[in-house]
This record gives sequence, C-alpha cells and structure tokens, in this order.
Amino acid sequence: MTAIPAVTDPAKPVDEGQLLDALRQVIDPELMINIVDLGLVYAVAFEDATVKVEMTLTSPACPAGPQIVGQSQQALERLAGVKAAEIKLVLSPPWTPERMTDEARDQLGIF
Repeated sequence: MTAIPAVTDPAKPVDEGQLLDALRQVIDPELMINIVDLGLVYAVAFEDATVKVEMTLTSPACPAGPQIVGQSQQALERLAGVKAAEIKLVLSPPWTPERMTDEARDQLGIF
C-alpha cells in the first residue's frame, strides 16, 4: 500500500475530500482498483477526531474483506487530526457494479 501523506495543518479540520483521498489508497487486491472508485464506500463522517465509515464488499464472503477493512483504518489513522477510524461493514444496500465510477468500469471492461 502506498504511504498516505499527512494533512499539513493538524489544527485544520479534516474534510471529506481528504478522507476519500486516503481511502483511494486502499486497493482491492483481487480487482486492483481502489475502494472508492469501486463504490464500496457508502458514507464517511468525521467527528471529534474520529472517522466513521460505512462500507461494503463486492460480496459478503469476500476473502479480502479483513485486509480491506484493516488497510482502510490504517489509511485514515495516518491523517493528522484523526485519532481513530471506525469501519462498519454493511450489506444493505448490496454492492452492484453500477456503484463503480466510469473509470473503474472501463478498467474492468464493464460497459
């Protein structure tokens, strides 16, 4: 996994864009596409130095699930101003390829 740059000003609040950029560094090891572009991240919130993420996997039995969750937590906790990251796996709504960005679909040959 690529190192995540820290926010340069720890006094400045972390915004959603920075959180999503950190999560873009987490690559699904089977599809080789980041979890944001895959559409696995459903919600991101930042409150009291804690990031709360609701995300899913491409399938409930995804063998890479623990790795993806762990890397997501690590990527977020590397950001200055973030003390903890809580990752909640949700299965509803279920993930579908329609959640992917156009670029991700192109990389996988899904039109």
